[in-house]
Amino acid sequence: MTNPQLPTPSDEALQASQALILHIRQQIKESGGWISFADYMRLALYTPGLGYYSGGAAKFGGAGDFVTAPEISPLFGTCIANTLAHALQECGGDVLEIGAGTGQLAAQILLELERLDALPSEYFILELSGELRERQRKTLQTLVPHLAHKTRWLDELPKQFVGVMVGNEVLDAMPCELVRFDGYNWLQCGVVENGSDLAFEHRSIEDLRLEVACEPFPHIPQYTTEIQLEAQGFINALAASLQFGMILLIDYGFPASEFYHPERSMGTLMGHYRHHSIHDPFFLPGLTDITCHIDFSAIYNAADQAGLSLESYTSQASYLIDAGILDRAAQMEVGSVEYLRMSTALQKLTSNAEMGELFKVIAFSKELQGKTAPGLGGRDRSGEL
Repeated sequence: MTNPQLPTPSDEALQASQALILHIRQQIKESGGWISFADYMRLALYTPGLGYYSGGAAKFGGAGDFVTAPEISPLFGTCIANTLAHALQECGGDVLEIGAGTGQLAAQILLELERLDALPSEYFILELSGELRERQRKTLQTLVPHLAHKTRWLDELPKQFVGVMVGNEVLDAMPCELVRFDGYNWLQCGVVENGSDLAFEHRSIEDLRLEVACEPFPHIPQYTTEIQLEAQGFINALAASLQFGMILLIDYGFPASEFYHPERSMGTLMGHYRHHSIHDPFFLPGLTDITCHIDFSAIYNAADQAGLSLESYTSQASYLIDAGILDRAAQMEVGSVEYLRMSTALQKLTSNAEMGELFKVIAFSKELQGKTAPGLGGRDRSGEL
């Protein structure tokens, strides 16, 4: 399905999307005619060769579907490196970036760690997409050729990791479950075939974890929201892997009190296609990103139960300012082209009307005892969790 008001995909891209739809329809048939929304989202994003993150289409930057902070300004990466360098002084070890996108953030972090004389022995990247791995490799060879040898790609988390783990806009790309209250009971949203289209169909919840998670939600007829069981499980996996060090995660979202507010009755599920917001999760599967905001209270609870200590929960604006972004910006020549570009980027990264408030930074640690790292000493919002 296309929309005449949106950019038209190429014939090749459209064929790939149609092939993915056929694959999804086959999975629905093999599952008895119904799959959970989380399973649909996983197929749409990660089916080898066809899914949004595993196909060959451009996804990030001006030519893609959305722009992430590292593409906006290298100052973002320098701030993260400042936090990592401080933690690495205490724990030693390496850096592990989860889902490195274009590789821009990795390049920025490596350059700043080099400037701070804090380079780790290895910079690991956990990336499941072969296409993105190749793009990251090219980015690093272009931007930091003298440091590219430090990078190594992983297929799974290390059994025992010492150092710092970092993920920018990772959790939002993990499949989520959808639930809806029908006025009497909570139902699980699933996906079925509807003629030549895909459509929602709601069924009774059989998963006890989902049923328990729904209990505190507003009991408003047709209230629909997301539950991120996979993201919570991923936090458990990170905690099991980390032996000594820190986990730093940046993403957009809210604490539970805001996420599940009665007025947010349609949830946060969203698609991104060529810099347009899409409200239909079945629009051009494989060519459209599907995402939801993060329930940071659930992420904190999962980390706490897994034995991690909360280091900080704050807004992106507070984090960047405490990490020194204004000091680095002040070093640029006023009036230069670079300064003007930086000013625009700074506004987008820190303004409450842009990314500054919507995006949050949450950090966990294991066995760290030292002083608070740069970036994590700003406005403390942990009480909201």
